[in-house]
Parts: sequence; structure tokens; C-alpha cells
Amino acid sequence: MVEFNPDGSIKIPGSIAANIARKELKLKREKCILIKKEFLDFKPKKCVLHIKVSEAFEDSNFVSAIFHSLQLDTPVKLVKINEQEYDIEICSDFKRCSDCNAISRRFREYLEGNMIEEKGSCPQKEKDFYYEDYFE
Repeated sequence: MVEFNPDGSIKIPGSIAANIARKELKLKREKCILIKKEFLDFKPKKCVLHIKVSEAFEDSNFVSAIFHSLQLDTPVKLVKINEQEYDIEICSDFKRCSDCNAISRRFREYLEGNMIEEKGSCPQKEKDFYYEDYFE
């Protein structure tokens, strides 16, 4: 059943609230990053990876180092918002979804799996073959 807060907003279920609190605590205490995938536009297709670096890192230059070490087919651009936040813009190309997942995989490898990944508005599902890469 749906419950409401005194101000009229919908109350978040306990399990979701606990999950949000766990992610926030992890970003404060552990060396990890949060990657949120967002789908921005259809024509031309454009996606963005919002990257938030944990407060536990003294230096976040590893993000640009990893980004510049990638060899991708898709045109991508790294935008530094501040010391803890970056955006990676992924433009329309033949292998857009594959390269987006390659970026996420590379960060996961560097951090030894200590990464929080949120799907955001990305419609793509995790798989080996991406229909969008070949038939659009």
C-alpha cells in the first residue's frame, strides 16, 4: 500500500531508503565511484555517463587518466564539472552502447569492482550483442 509523508509526498519504502543510505555511506567512506547512465537525445543519439568520485579519494585525476587510456570507436568527450564530478558525453556512432559499457568495465577493473552503477534513463540492457550498435 502507498503511504504518504505529512507534506503529501509519497513515502519511500524502507528497503529503497536503506539502499540509498548504503550508497551514500559507501561514497563517503570507501574508495569508489558512482556512474549514472543517462540517455539525452534521439537525433543524433547522445548519452552521458555522470561520474561522482568518492570523498575517500584525495586525488581524482585517475578519471581523466583512465578516460585518455581508452581506445574507443565512438566520439567521446570528458567534461570536468568539479573535483569530484565528471561527465563523459558519448555521441552517436556505430558502437555507442558497446563503448559505453567498455568505459564502465574499465572503471570497474581499476576499482576492483568497488563501483556503484545506476541505470538512470538508459534503455539499454547488459548483454554481449547490442542491436543498437548494428541496426540503426
